[in-house]
Amino acid sequence: MKKGLLVIIGVIVLLVIIGFVIGPGFYNKAITLKENATAQWGNVESAYQRRADLIPNIVNTAKGYAEFEQETLTKVIEARSKATAVTIDPTNITPQQLEQFQEVQGNLSSALARLLAVFERYPDLKANENFKELINELERTENRINVERNRFNEAARPFNTHIKTFPNNILNSFIGKFEEIEYFQSKEGSDEAPEVEFDFGS
Repeated sequence: MKKGLLVIIGVIVLLVIIGFVIGPGFYNKAITLKENATAQWGNVESAYQRRADLIPNIVNTAKGYAEFEQETLTKVIEARSKATAVTIDPTNITPQQLEQFQEVQGNLSSALARLLAVFERYPDLKANENFKELINELERTENRINVERNRFNEAARPFNTHIKTFPNNILNSFIGKFEEIEYFQSKEGSDEAPEVEFDFGS
């Protein structure tokens, strides 16, 4: 009887120690780490927004060439519209949200790749100084997107590790406050920025 009582008392003491000594440290660190990941997601969205902002200028430049394929331009505009319509709450990134975000952004990347391939058939457009600068800026932006996505994963990893390791996982199960942050998973072939380099000397 006494042994069972001591076990119960020991468990209660352990829970008190975890709750009042370890708990605040766990919670505060979790908040800090999650804020870091949330802020980095903002950088990801900013990079994608920069790409979206460049597209109208690229399309308008191409429109100046009457013979340019209007269907290709239309598909890019439609893909951009769908991509900018999908937003994510950075404090609660779910797998479904991230999958949808990646899908529409991937469709826009594909539409842009087709558009840039078509540009090759228009030497006068390729020689346009404004077009050159837009394409160079697009290339820099695509690279920035990859950098920011990787940094987001790097920011999410310590948070996920923090809430999943013992005894934090026990505390988190009691609190029910923190969910694992989904990593940005690149689809096959999307780990590199689309090729947008041109031989402007031709």
